[in-house]
Amino acid sequence: MNPRYHVMSHLGADNSNDTARSPPAVFLVRTAVRISRARWFSFLRRVFRYQNGSRSDVLSNPFNSKSWILFEFIVLIVQIVVITLVILISHAEKPIWPLRIWIAGYNLGNLLSLPLLYWRYRCLSRGGDISDTEQQRRNNTEESRSAHMMNKSRTLLELFFAIWFVMGNVWIFDTRYRSFTRAPRLHSLCISLLAWNAIGYSFPFLLFILLCCFVPLLSRAVGFNMNSASEGRGASDDQISHLPQWRYKDVEANNVQHAHQNTECCICLAKYMDKEEVRQLPCLHLFHQRCVDQWLRIISSCPLCKQDIDK
Repeated sequence: MNPRYHVMSHLGADNSNDTARSPPAVFLVRTAVRISRARWFSFLRRVFRYQNGSRSDVLSNPFNSKSWILFEFIVLIVQIVVITLVILISHAEKPIWPLRIWIAGYNLGNLLSLPLLYWRYRCLSRGGDISDTEQQRRNNTEESRSAHMMNKSRTLLELFFAIWFVMGNVWIFDTRYRSFTRAPRLHSLCISLLAWNAIGYSFPFLLFILLCCFVPLLSRAVGFNMNSASEGRGASDDQISHLPQWRYKDVEANNVQHAHQNTECCICLAKYMDKEEVRQLPCLHLFHQRCVDQWLRIISSCPLCKQDIDK
């Protein structure tokens, strides 16, 4: 069944039965509709699909959007500034455990995260004006080596933060020596950093509870499928018109990069012909313009990777 028709049938049934329902039930249904159509709910669903599906490339990661990278950058800068200030103003404190070493190591990890964040931004916004095929292959080889090195560095950094998190919990919450009274500022800073990391480590579990337990129970209680409504939200004509398009014969001439060098549209399964209009989505997948425009008016996500066109 068409997801949009499924959603509209639910909405029609809900509107026709508004008078028969009690005000709290009507309020719950309308709240469920608003939540299912919210951008943050669609973002959480994409994160859940990414974490539990195949991770093909860095561009399919919903966290690799410019707005999210900017948020991570701001968080890192705030943490670096706050940690530096607290260390400077707490020079007279004498904790039992070497908390300054732990805080300095955490700050070092934040500094090492900045180059990785910049690399993710480059992968997201890279473009090419390469006209020579051999040069393009050489650049692709260099990019693959750089990606391998950065991914390995990112894994090692995540391992370091995990070990540092365990060590911090052991040192901070050891109450045998009453170390908090000896270094209240350092302890407060460490507890704040540990709480922030605890939220990050528990995020996949909290997301699972939300989408696999709470949302189905709420959908069953109010009689409205929130997952279908989220998937059925189509894009507007204005959103679709802002997506890049060109004639197929100009793809190689303009050296436009896209995720896969397919010669056929995965929607209609027909090969691209010369001078046919094609459209590229933010995930870099390519389709016939007429095919993908009809698709996006029903579901505003890529038919292949399910990434929403609104990053």
